[in-house]
Amino acid sequence: MACGTAVANVYFAQPLLVTLGRDFAISPATLGAVVTLTQLGYGLGLFFIVPLGDLVDRRRLIVMQLLLLAAALMVVGTATIAALLLAGMAAVGLLAVVTQTLVAFAASLAPPAQRGRVVGLVTSGVVTGILLARTVSGLLADLAGWRSVYLTSAALTCVLVLALHHALPPRDTAAPSMHYGQLLRSTLSLFAQERLLRLRALLALLIFAAFSTLWSCIALPLSAPPLSLSHTAIGAFGLVGAAGALAATAAGRLNDRGLSQRTTGFGLALLVASWLPLTFARQSLWALVVGVIVLDLAVQAVHVTNQSLIYTLRPDAGSRLIGGYMVFYSLGSAFGAIASTALYAAAGWGAVCALGTAISCLALLLWAGTRPCTPTPGRPTGWMSSSVSTPSASTTEEDREQADRGRACGLRLAMCGMEDPG
Repeated sequence: MACGTAVANVYFAQPLLVTLGRDFAISPATLGAVVTLTQLGYGLGLFFIVPLGDLVDRRRLIVMQLLLLAAALMVVGTATIAALLLAGMAAVGLLAVVTQTLVAFAASLAPPAQRGRVVGLVTSGVVTGILLARTVSGLLADLAGWRSVYLTSAALTCVLVLALHHALPPRDTAAPSMHYGQLLRSTLSLFAQERLLRLRALLALLIFAAFSTLWSCIALPLSAPPLSLSHTAIGAFGLVGAAGALAATAAGRLNDRGLSQRTTGFGLALLVASWLPLTFARQSLWALVVGVIVLDLAVQAVHVTNQSLIYTLRPDAGSRLIGGYMVFYSLGSAFGAIASTALYAAAGWGAVCALGTAISCLALLLWAGTRPCTPTPGRPTGWMSSSVSTPSASTTEEDREQADRGRACGLRLAMCGMEDPG
């Protein structure tokens, strides 16, 4: 619940873009800046705040973030000029990264054999918060105005502060012996050391660029003639997308069974396919419903698989791994928001769907092109190592396929006189 409530603040604005543009005299072509600034703030928080979870008591960090988040929400809810609104939105994004601190906290408390399931469970709360944010936002805006959305969230955040302060356990392990500057540098070094982290981060950038391309722009065609839907009706599509929460839980279990590659490939194929019905969203709301369900299922399946895999790389650096990975999520979301709204203003909904399809295809091609040599976490990656030896009968089918790909990859590297970067 805490994860969903915190992350919802990043997405409250999406069904309200038309109203915010009217109240603050922001042109349709630049409305995406409201979402983009929030996502950029989120990205900064992921890099500069989330890694602190590996250095300080996570309970204290979470409580402090939530208190500051409540203050930022008050600023947005009382803003009278566009500059103050945008600054408040950026601050909300910066502090809403408490969600990822909670995800890393939950993963650190879970036994290794159940970590995928736990991450999937927590992420299902995140997914629910993201999608229901639009429903709650639209409903409150129609009942009491858009400001009530942020003021209500500020009050709820204060309640969460009290609940989590009593519910979360304090740190029970020694903090790493490094200062803040070393902590940030170590986050960057993880990308240099871990190929799997780099690949999964790039996938995150692409899938969330596609995700944001839809959700940051969909309010514009739905609120325009001939549909002219209300805030509540637009936000209700978040309920449709809540099916993504089911994918989050299932993907976590599949990862624990060693089926991460298949889950990723299937999810990315669904992501590409989702844009076909979405293309007809203005002609048929049923097509929009189908497209939203498929897209959200696909994105969350890949996202949970990514997080489960990268945390396994270095459990002692969980906050830094999650934070670094989620920076790419934020960059992708920011790009999707600004690109889709600008493209819609210039060329209409068809062009937006073409952009989403292109991004989704690129993600699928990236996965397919790097799959043969992608290491499995927890195994050595040298081409002469046991990871490419003859698999035993006890291994899963995907393990055997991984071994075959490893032998082929090692042979190519040897023929080229190269060393495996793993």
